[in-house]
Amino acid sequence: MAVRQMAVVTAAVLAVAALVGCGANTTNEPHEPAAEGPTASASAPDDAAGFPLTVKHAMGETTIPAKPKRVVALDASMVDDALLLGTPVVGFTSYRAIGDELPEYLGDARDTLAKDAQSVGTLEEPSLEKIIALQPDLILSAKVRHEKIYDKLSAIAPTVFSETTGPSWKKNIELIGTALGEETKAKDELARYEKRAKAIGDAINAKAGNPTISVVRFVDGPTRLYQKASFSGIVLQDAGLARPKAQDVEDFALEISAEETLKAEADDIFVTTYADEAGVSAKTKGQIQGGALWKKLQGRVHEVQDTLWMTPCSIQGAEYILDDLAKAFEVDPQRG
Repeated sequence: MAVRQMAVVTAAVLAVAALVGCGANTTNEPHEPAAEGPTASASAPDDAAGFPLTVKHAMGETTIPAKPKRVVALDASMVDDALLLGTPVVGFTSYRAIGDELPEYLGDARDTLAKDAQSVGTLEEPSLEKIIALQPDLILSAKVRHEKIYDKLSAIAPTVFSETTGPSWKKNIELIGTALGEETKAKDELARYEKRAKAIGDAINAKAGNPTISVVRFVDGPTRLYQKASFSGIVLQDAGLARPKAQDVEDFALEISAEETLKAEADDIFVTTYADEAGVSAKTKGQIQGGALWKKLQGRVHEVQDTLWMTPCSIQGAEYILDDLAKAFEVDPQRG
């Protein structure tokens, strides 16, 4: 970075610290979020979208003066949401599953709405300097991710936080839709996805006699069986597909040992493998699938991509899960 650019960024960071320290950012007064979810109120709208508007969220209220055109999203699912709703993304955080580039499943949006997108650091430690340099007009994240730096972020640009990520992915789309002035589009996209999920699930249940679906993930730790409050679990629930007893639970995942492999039993078993750098996940998979208990499983086994079934937590990712389900059962994928 040139000396002059570094000086500008440094000065901006100091300004952020001063604003946070003296409480000068009056547009983000923290208070308890409304229990009923995201809402927006317009004040003297300057265009058809109803801006400026005030959004209630997990950290309080944030006023957004104009329709956002430069979004920094510090959680991957929120990058997906912003792009789904037709809003340019200029910044994102890197993490092990995607590195420093946006994932391929985002399709053409990577080359259009996200063509200028840059990494602003890791998910665990986003760089304030890099965020400032991108001059965002909206920052998106979650309380569970970045609560400690919320004040600093909201001093840079209007900032909206969901409570958490993962299982709340559909509620988060609605919240982000509100913040972007695309509330109707967010609801329409969710309705379209849910209609497709039900159609595929109905076809599978009719053809295969209401099969049970198991989701197994090999990771660099205990093997996981994904339950109903996980991303894949919610997609299966939206499709109306049954789960085996160990996974038919309102929780995230059950960790099992090799000796508990039979808990993965179902009519159809979808398997993903996390691509850790040391190859531990693949090694564990080989050991378990080569063992006597795995060979006792009666269900059909389907290998699917970990980066699509586990990472996205968005409609884009859910669409690929539905694709895999339709392919496995040879039913109409309902892609329109």
